[in-house]
Amino acid sequence: MRRTRLLTALLALAAGLLTGGPPAALAAESPRPAAVSADTYTWKNARVDGGGFVPGIVFNRSEKDLAYARTDIGGAYRWQEGTKSWTPLLDHVGWDDWGHTGVVSVASDAVDPDRVYAAVGTYTNDWDPGNGAVLRSADRGATWEKADLPFKLGGNMPGRGMGERLAVDPHDNDVLYLGAPSGHGLWRSTDAGVTWSEVTAFPNPGNYAQDPTDTSGYASDNQGIVWVTFDESTGTAGTPTKTVYVGVADKENAVYRSTDAGATWQRVAGQPTGYLAHKGVLDAENGYLYLAYSDTGGPYDGGKGRLYRYATGTGTWTDISPVAEADTYFGFSGLTVDRQHPGTVMATAYSSWWPDTQIYRSTDSGATWTQAWEYTSYPTRENRYTMDVSSSPWLTWGANPAPPEQTPKLGWMTEALEIDPFDSDRMMYGTGATIYGTENLTDWDDEGGKFAIEPMVRGLEETAVNDLAAPPSGAPLLSALGDIGGFRHTSLTEVPSMMFTSPNFTSTTSLDFAESNPDVVVRAGNLDAGPHIAFSTDNGANWFGGTDPAGVSGGGTVAAGADGKRFVWSPQGAGVHFTHGFGTSWQASSGIPAGAVVESDRVDPNTFYGFKSGKFYVSTDGGATFTASAATGLPAGDSVRFKALPGAKGDIWLAGGAADGPYGLWHSTDGGASFTELPNVEEADTVGFGKAAPGASYQTLYTSAKIAGVRGIFRSTDRGATWTRVNDDAHQWGWTGAAITGDPRVYGRVYVATNGRGIVYGDTAGTGPGPGPDPEPAGTCAVTYKVTNQWAGGFQADVRLTNTGTAAWRGWSLDWSFPGGQEVTQMWNAEHTRSGTVVTARNVGWNADVAPGASVSFGFTGSWSGTNAAPASFAMGDRVCGRA
Repeated sequence: MRRTRLLTALLALAAGLLTGGPPAALAAESPRPAAVSADTYTWKNARVDGGGFVPGIVFNRSEKDLAYARTDIGGAYRWQEGTKSWTPLLDHVGWDDWGHTGVVSVASDAVDPDRVYAAVGTYTNDWDPGNGAVLRSADRGATWEKADLPFKLGGNMPGRGMGERLAVDPHDNDVLYLGAPSGHGLWRSTDAGVTWSEVTAFPNPGNYAQDPTDTSGYASDNQGIVWVTFDESTGTAGTPTKTVYVGVADKENAVYRSTDAGATWQRVAGQPTGYLAHKGVLDAENGYLYLAYSDTGGPYDGGKGRLYRYATGTGTWTDISPVAEADTYFGFSGLTVDRQHPGTVMATAYSSWWPDTQIYRSTDSGATWTQAWEYTSYPTRENRYTMDVSSSPWLTWGANPAPPEQTPKLGWMTEALEIDPFDSDRMMYGTGATIYGTENLTDWDDEGGKFAIEPMVRGLEETAVNDLAAPPSGAPLLSALGDIGGFRHTSLTEVPSMMFTSPNFTSTTSLDFAESNPDVVVRAGNLDAGPHIAFSTDNGANWFGGTDPAGVSGGGTVAAGADGKRFVWSPQGAGVHFTHGFGTSWQASSGIPAGAVVESDRVDPNTFYGFKSGKFYVSTDGGATFTASAATGLPAGDSVRFKALPGAKGDIWLAGGAADGPYGLWHSTDGGASFTELPNVEEADTVGFGKAAPGASYQTLYTSAKIAGVRGIFRSTDRGATWTRVNDDAHQWGWTGAAITGDPRVYGRVYVATNGRGIVYGDTAGTGPGPGPDPEPAGTCAVTYKVTNQWAGGFQADVRLTNTGTAAWRGWSLDWSFPGGQEVTQMWNAEHTRSGTVVTARNVGWNADVAPGASVSFGFTGSWSGTNAAPASFAMGDRVCGRA
């Protein structure tokens, strides 16, 4: 059950993303200006609910129901009490800053609850080419400003469950501290996160690395400063807190203290040694600093641990561990105090993988403990809790373990554990796959009582997506995911009942269906022991494992023949192979190198294609032999994805490249014998197909690409002659280079693979700019105005502007007045000015052209008081727009 997030980094590395800066376009001929318009899309997640590690949960200490969660690669979220769900906050992070989807710490300001901060950056080694940053928001994460740092941060590095490394002074909220990795020490801001400087007086930048011999720089990095905790009893409002405690990744010197607001620092005397302090949580009312120790940095490892209590007034250290050191096979973390009853403290055995994690609870400041489960007589367990995972049924993993294991598990990698500071009955904790919670926690303390645990994760989508398929019949979507394998989505708005099983891959790397027989599906993936290939004859509902050729070590890519009777597989560790039937006997293909990406023709069941190191390969005998095409000018590296068009033999689209060579989108209509590069696409990384636009005969193209100088998700209804951007600056999701596909049954619907934000899909508000009859004119423009989020004194709104005339716009300007004196504070996808009460929004460069019937969208945040009514009318020049 050890689910590693490192795989996603290695996949991205293989795709060429992590080797340097953003790749530059290199065209075979001088490109003509790209024809780009914009369309209004509604974006949602195909629901999985969770699917990744949640290393941090933070409750605001002064406002009820305000909480945040951080993920290692999938951004940060804010809790919505009304819907019991999470709202993503970092979807605006774009391609060039993809590393900022990894969140190493979150801090919520108790003085001004509207303020929230996130320390972002995914890797401290060269897998992430960018430095880290501290993001700051004055509207609870609706919008952000950024302070770049001169070093990297590691949201997906070893030790990421320790913390929190970012903290706001509870008395002077302009003061923040940030613990840095890699020997960069302790940093401080005195202007609410705008600027940062190193605290040079801090004496110890840490020295612990998980594996100092690791040449990749991943496990050999110094984990640095790991948490900051203020003693709020030592300050007054408006002046910096005097006493600050800091945790350091140093087994001999793990805890430091300043008693003069950070001017000087001393190692806390008498502290235990031989361990790392994962957490430091202070109970100012009773004068106790609690510390959770482990012998390693986690989140996977940890073989010994202790819990200690430090009396801040007397300097006395007390070992309050619930079990003897000799009986631990795990480290402690997940530390929390009940702020309503500070004598109540809880901690987790975060690295207890078998038979389960453990949670400990004390109501007397650690003098005595009870635990979430214990043995009556081995292997029989008595649980102090009940679990209901019916809202996320896949959390059982389809398992039927022998006692003392149970399914669902209480958890693993449980480094985040928080009791709601306003409600002693509510507790949330993060695992390697979800957030669990309870709303009757105090029943734990009743004799014979049980508290109820259920997933509290809706809205938080953290899967890393490796491949997607949208068959023409059966389930609308099949997915290949990291860590949890993948799903058959019969409904995009409901959590599937189970991931793919029989076998259950730790990560699925590739999947395909037979175009003329979509009930036949094949997937390849990674598994510690067992087959790396599986087949389904009922559209992915049920599976059976195939057999591996000799030497297979990983999933690689796999392709199904159009009729479902032949398969070609390019696994890791072995060369390309083919089979007739369901993989009981594989034969080596000839003429194609190992490691090639393979796909099938969607019409001819005997034709398969491959690509490797700038060469395109074709087989016409079911994959037995391949011949290198004479096509030239294709990307020299292996950062390439290609697909054959359904319904047209030999019609192939190829995307990919790198900064030091060809990088773009190519098209072949002769089965790969030759390719033509599209001159209006600067860079492209994925390509997919969907239902043709009304009146069009050719399927709709989708790509994650850079066109007209803008990175985004694009759609073309005319074979790539013109493009429409369908996402916007608020919906970018970092890196989207793994997979994309349209829906063959719904025009305009596109499914996008993200690296940590799950499967996102978009639907167009209209038919877009593609072929088809013009809409009935009702004026020159129409506007949809919608407030999407509102809080005390602030709000966020989306505007969709539609060209309802018969001529294209070559630029646009929209005017309105607010009836309640509202003011725009920030706008995206448009520029704005204000004259008196009139607000004017104007196009930016990439969305100036709007075809008849097409739409453009923009959004903004604003301030309000009294009422927040919508504008009465919108106008372009002297023409009032209709309301859509």
